[in-house]
Amino acid sequence: MLVLSRKKNESIVINNDITIVVVEIRGDKVRLGVEAPKEVPVHRREVYDAILRNESQEKAGADSPSTEG
Repeated sequence: MLVLSRKKNESIVINNDITIVVVEIRGDKVRLGVEAPKEVPVHRREVYDAILRNESQEKAGADSPSTEG
């Protein structure tokens, strides 16, 4: 893991087209701004994990044999 120190209004660039900006620092919270192309999904980690769980459950439901008959 790369660890960087940034101050308010400083940024980092990822892959030439994604920019992360430190918007605000208040106590133990940091607000970040993310500039990315529309086709690049950007989620908070807890949202991303929920999406993966839902996709996994949907796939498991589609793969299980039907009990109807």
